[in-house]
Amino acid sequence: MKSGQVILAVDSGTTSCRTLAFDHNGQILATEQLPLTQHFPEDGWVEHDAVEIWLNTLKTIRGAIQTCKDIHQTPIAIGITNQRETVIVWDRETGTPIHKALVWQDRRTADFCNKLSEEGLTEEVQGATGLLLDPYFSASKIAWILDKVPGARERAEKGELACGTVDSYIIWQLTGGEKHLTDETNASRTSLYNIHEGNWDERMLEIFNVPASLLPNVLPSMADFGKADIETLGVSLPICGVAGDQQAASFGQGCFEAGMSKATYGTGCFVLVNTGNTPVTSSHKLLTTIACRAGGDVQYAVEGSIFIAGAVVQWMKERMQLVEASGDTEELAAALESNRGVYLVPAFTGLGAPHWDSEARGAVFGLRRETGKRTMVRAGLESVAYQTHDLVSALQADGFELSALRVDGGMSQNNWLMQFLSDVLQMPVERSSTIESTALGVAMLAGLQVGFWKDQEDLRSCLGTTQTFPPKLDKTTRDQQLAGWDVAVKSVRYHAQLTKEISGD
Repeated sequence: MKSGQVILAVDSGTTSCRTLAFDHNGQILATEQLPLTQHFPEDGWVEHDAVEIWLNTLKTIRGAIQTCKDIHQTPIAIGITNQRETVIVWDRETGTPIHKALVWQDRRTADFCNKLSEEGLTEEVQGATGLLLDPYFSASKIAWILDKVPGARERAEKGELACGTVDSYIIWQLTGGEKHLTDETNASRTSLYNIHEGNWDERMLEIFNVPASLLPNVLPSMADFGKADIETLGVSLPICGVAGDQQAASFGQGCFEAGMSKATYGTGCFVLVNTGNTPVTSSHKLLTTIACRAGGDVQYAVEGSIFIAGAVVQWMKERMQLVEASGDTEELAAALESNRGVYLVPAFTGLGAPHWDSEARGAVFGLRRETGKRTMVRAGLESVAYQTHDLVSALQADGFELSALRVDGGMSQNNWLMQFLSDVLQMPVERSSTIESTALGVAMLAGLQVGFWKDQEDLRSCLGTTQTFPPKLDKTTRDQQLAGWDVAVKSVRYHAQLTKEISGD
């Protein structure tokens, strides 16, 4: 028992920056959180202010350290988990970003990715990186910044600029510019990293026109990532664990072995299945990626990504003003016996797996005169379950037999949605007692590195019990609802195709 000691987990997400302190039992003893501003300069474009990311992160770390001090707890290490694929390019001398961060949801490079696909490069890219040719991933975003910011490409060639995902930028700032590092899970999401050879791939750098001099060195998720500068935090703490948010959540859910799966419901939804030491290529447009490991050989996972999950609730709250608080959605949805034939397809920035349609945009189908707030809210929540069903169906078509789905993240607290998800999937949904699996996962990695936990067996005391939601809906009703969803998805894709033809693009 490590009485009086805690691990700090920095969770730099899409909508907020947070720092949490975990004790040896995985209990949260301190939490500091600040919102992160979303910028939407054009249709399909999503940006963050990287300076805001850093300043908010710094404030939450300092706040968590002070809380720990107040309750007589001593932080001994830092773990960092982050929104993946989001990229930042900054000046090596000053640390100043040369452009806003391009967020993983951003679709501005769709034409560039389509061009590479038309050139027949899809198979080559997927073979090396495990990823599809899509603007979701980092490489095309990096190229866009270099090409659009005046002088950026020339400065990059001269070695004056650095680039990385959010974890790299935070490490750079925390260490006073001494360390330019990332971990293998984040690197595996860039379309530049060869997941089989474990290095930046020269051919991928050529295809996406990204200079190697920009990129960080890559370490395992458990490693020495340097020390946070004492002048920055007031204390000097080692950074010992780094992982992309979804891989961290998988580790935090205890998916240590091949065949184990989880779904995390944050801004988006991400379903991962651990495939052990063997990289498995999907035949149904899922991704092959690197999973977290506690020593040993590289571990892999197959992943499906939904762009809009919790973001649909944020949209209903902030843009449509249908609810005052996210928690209100559960009561409103439960007040109806059915969706009344209304479907909301939240393709605000395109559709993710298994469709990968960057042109599709959102729509509502089945509106009637009596359609009101409750129906719209329910349709929004149902869309998350339907999208998850599409992912799970693709996994099953690839030969993965899921007997249950472990869930975490903010939306997993919605009991109505978890029951509907179980009904749609026709399998039990298991919710962890710790919904903060992402932060817990990276805390586990950092804690293992410094000996706070001895081994994976020692971690099991942190995982907690689960609440299980068994399926209750009859198959006929479920199949009818899924058929309506399928028509809605096909309709938005067809509309996008026709719109493109009309515009002459």
